[in-house]
Amino acid sequence: MTHPALSRRLNTFDAVAIGLGSMIGAGVFAAFTPAAQAAGAGLLVGLAVAAIIAFCNATASAQLAAAYPTSGGTYTYGRERLGAWQGFIAGWGFVVGKTASSAAMALTFASYAAPPGWERPLAVAAVVVLATVNYHGVTRTAGLTKIIVVAVLAALAVVVAAAWAAERGAPADPLAGGLLAGGWYGILQSAGLLFFAFAGYARIATMGEEVLEPRRTIPRAILLALAITAGIYAVVAVSILSALGPAGVAATPIPLAEAVSNGTWSWVQPLVRIGAALASLGALLALIAGLGRTSLAMAREGDLPRWLSAVHPRYKVPHRAEATLAVAVCAIILVADLREAIGFSSFGVLVYYLIANLAAFSQDGSDRIYPKALQMLGAVGCTVLVATLPFISVVAGVIMFALGIAYRWIRLRRSDRPRS
Repeated sequence: MTHPALSRRLNTFDAVAIGLGSMIGAGVFAAFTPAAQAAGAGLLVGLAVAAIIAFCNATASAQLAAAYPTSGGTYTYGRERLGAWQGFIAGWGFVVGKTASSAAMALTFASYAAPPGWERPLAVAAVVVLATVNYHGVTRTAGLTKIIVVAVLAALAVVVAAAWAAERGAPADPLAGGLLAGGWYGILQSAGLLFFAFAGYARIATMGEEVLEPRRTIPRAILLALAITAGIYAVVAVSILSALGPAGVAATPIPLAEAVSNGTWSWVQPLVRIGAALASLGALLALIAGLGRTSLAMAREGDLPRWLSAVHPRYKVPHRAEATLAVAVCAIILVADLREAIGFSSFGVLVYYLIANLAAFSQDGSDRIYPKALQMLGAVGCTVLVATLPFISVVAGVIMFALGIAYRWIRLRRSDRPRS
């Protein structure tokens, strides 16, 4: 069966912007607090561990995307390299986990931007507006993402400058307690928490069908976006630790704002709210785009209802998939508190990248760009980080995958049943 194709319109700069918009999201404003609670100053080691594992995963995604420049990301790679079931597990983990993440990003935006009591309505409005932007074409998505990324980077630059330049009393000790104060388990847990701030690089690969010269553009864009993000996160981490110390970072849910208010540049504090709100919108915009493409690929293969595989004749986007997912995200926003769902989402994403590493490990010949040792390290790293998640998150993740497997098994049984 021939499926309508998406249009190749994105160059390297567009792809890097989408990757940055996915990674430099709400995590940079919130993830350091639980990381400091787990590891103290050791969050710096955790950040390095998370960056290394993300690099391994990025090379796997880049190598696979160069060989399979189509929509779907690891769902497609798993099917092509490992089998239909492995691809389905990756796709299911991505769609369900990232749908929850989308709702969390919308609620994070609203928590910074909405007056008390209006958080959920504003979160729903944000989803509707950004889904509409995606509906009207991927070049509009890339264009809006660039604007958001520039605004967030400007806000972070001002906040970091304020954290270093503000006059204080006795400066905090950024390494108070030592790098190993939380032990290796605490460091790995902080790595697991910080890893998801990097996870957006896969969004570039899921849009492989819309990238110009994908074999050259996708690997370059993924690695550029990851390197830029890692550098930004390192600067922010050192800055807030220097301003507040590990205990101070662990004690506040808004460490960037506290780092600013700790000195004489308290007037910069509103920029933190603006930056956090814009970062959340950027992440939400890219999430909706990536979810639509993965759902499109799964619907083409029958792993989701084939009705979702339609591509809009004018805007060349998977409009039914994006609209359906937007409705699902809005429903979650209205009925759920997603703070505990973050671990649930993380479980699915780590399994997604585990399968990406295994799929890339199976490549040989002209398809191999990076050494297999990187994929081995990535697979082990994903497995270890899954083990550091809270027990309830692991249980919820297992149940989520069991439901997906049952859904596909029932569908296959029905399709094999002879018709009367």
